[in-house]
Amino acid sequence: MLHPSVNLLDVRAFVLVANLGNFTKAAEALKVSRSHVSRQIQSLEKEMGVSLLIRTTRTMKLTQAGKALLASCDSALHSIDQAVHAAIDDIDTVKGRLNINCVGGYIGEELVAQYLSEFSLQYPDVSIELDFSSHRVDLLEEEFDIAIRMGDLPDANYVARHLIDIEMLTLASPNYLAKSAVVEHPRDLKRHNCLTGSVTKWQFVHRDSEEKLETTIHGRLNCKNGRVLVNSAKLGLGIIRVPAMYCQPEVDSKQLVPVFDKWGIKPVPLSLIYHRDRYQPKRIKECVAFLKTRFESAL
Repeated sequence: MLHPSVNLLDVRAFVLVANLGNFTKAAEALKVSRSHVSRQIQSLEKEMGVSLLIRTTRTMKLTQAGKALLASCDSALHSIDQAVHAAIDDIDTVKGRLNINCVGGYIGEELVAQYLSEFSLQYPDVSIELDFSSHRVDLLEEEFDIAIRMGDLPDANYVARHLIDIEMLTLASPNYLAKSAVVEHPRDLKRHNCLTGSVTKWQFVHRDSEEKLETTIHGRLNCKNGRVLVNSAKLGLGIIRVPAMYCQPEVDSKQLVPVFDKWGIKPVPLSLIYHRDRYQPKRIKECVAFLKTRFESAL
């Protein structure tokens, strides 16, 4: 560890003087006066309590202490220079590791996974860790660079970029609806087996009056995987509320049909969030822009 009273700039000046052989060349490299470099060396010698250079009007020679310091500091300052260049390089080039947390199901496993594969082909120096855990992550605490989430984002500590609005549907199989109690109003859902993910309060908007209503639902199956809910509903187990993109083939083939005529669901925003960072690594900037462009072109 650097002695608290020793100035690293003085150490750098000493290394330049020792390597270049005189004060004038070191001063030119540092863009300061020769007298300034001389004062830096004197200050360093005073703080260390040793002589580092023996100077005459014509020659300069390292003392034993000076040789020992140069041998250690030369490689140490080189490592510091490399670290600084690597950090700057992180801002200027698209490379390094990206840790991304995303919703699962069709959105994560099909769309996001495909787009990230395309991004990886374009930027081969970027490695990607893609996580589908469904809890709301803390980007900093869990060391994620980017998260992709459905729903409102109340946390203003992050930058949010809207990707798309997702159409939501309330569906069941014709077989289930034929053998179950009539469903004409969202309040009727209390008498039905509703298959749920992480949301147990379903909100609806009347298509004509724009009346808003929220109802608590119950059911015998709870699963945060959209495919499981769709497949269970196809078998006639109950009523589901899922993104339309999860089950468009089943809707087109009428294996699943809308439960309500007049009651719809407000589209749910899908957003990308990342840290507020003035000096954002270029890999994050490029990935954010790439995903936003891909989602927009898919609309």
